[in-house]
Amino acid sequence: MAAAPSPDPDRASRTDRIRARLRAAQDGSGFVPFDRFMEIALYDPVAGYYSAARSPLGPMGDYYTAAHVSPLFARSLAQRIGAVRASIAARPFRIVELGPGDGTLAAGIVSALRPEEAELEYALVERSEARAAEAAHRIRATSATVRVVRLPSLGADGPFAGAVIANEYLDAQPARRLLWDGSYWRELGVELRGDGLGPADRPMDRAVPGPALPIHLEAGTVVEVSAGAEAAVREIGDHLAAGVAILIDYGLEEPELLAAHPRGTLAAVRGHRSLEAPFEAPGTSDLSMFVNFSRVRAVARGSGLTEIAFRSQAEALGEWGFPALLDAALKSAGSAEAEVRLRLAAKNLLFGFERFRVLELAARPPAT
Repeated sequence: MAAAPSPDPDRASRTDRIRARLRAAQDGSGFVPFDRFMEIALYDPVAGYYSAARSPLGPMGDYYTAAHVSPLFARSLAQRIGAVRASIAARPFRIVELGPGDGTLAAGIVSALRPEEAELEYALVERSEARAAEAAHRIRATSATVRVVRLPSLGADGPFAGAVIANEYLDAQPARRLLWDGSYWRELGVELRGDGLGPADRPMDRAVPGPALPIHLEAGTVVEVSAGAEAAVREIGDHLAAGVAILIDYGLEEPELLAAHPRGTLAAVRGHRSLEAPFEAPGTSDLSMFVNFSRVRAVARGSGLTEIAFRSQAEALGEWGFPALLDAALKSAGSAEAEVRLRLAAKNLLFGFERFRVLELAARPPAT
């Protein structure tokens, strides 16, 4: 049973600010497209969900990631990154993490990589001041030798060699929600209703960049498109000179998404529980959507990246050495109780994240 989330005394004032921002963003009819709503609700620098002083991550927050389930997740990923570091011999070797959150994954990777043995930089691309400070503190507490920098974007310092990590990052990028009514596309969004918010729609009047929208859909089908997620992949293609990008997230290929979730995948979470009303109290709950990996993979190919692998999280962990790491951890567990905890955490990583996919991309080969 999840622990009760920490109280958030600023919830009401943050929601009031978000509503004020939405009023300023609405058009003449009171409509705000969903991607704009999501941008404000999650990333407003003062009142957005991720800007709150209280961390949304972990047992006392609203959700947890694989890195919070077991340190073996970070160690497995570190083994993959270590192999890349050995193959390209870059100095410095830069790890760029998109959306590092509280730094749990970063600290685990740095600890396993033993940065004192090689020149290592860890770059945090994090929009939240509170989360960036938290992540940097965790990394520095783990290693005094790694250089930690915060960047406004992946490519802020130009091309680099190393690894890009995005664990549960793409799903939280603002996305448009488009409804096929049988004849035309309509843009889904929100409208202010007194002191509250509610769903709304209007005819779509903005083009959709990137891969084409699907065709031959049933009326009422909702397609979710994240320009932010796709732009992040393009930026990787533009700036990763050598190395690998590892994108880990829950999502499916487009045909699977449309078959399993014809009304879309929008989810709102607070206190480890799904909310039935995603527009209630904006700024106080996490908002996310499944990643459309068909679009992401197409964008990656168009950006010059080479696909190394696309598989489930369990398959990726197996390839990265998770079984051997688990065996070693069990041998040094020290007690039957500790061994049980290790086995339960491992089971969660392998079977509790069944909708998670891992996309590994390599930088384009240098011109000859």
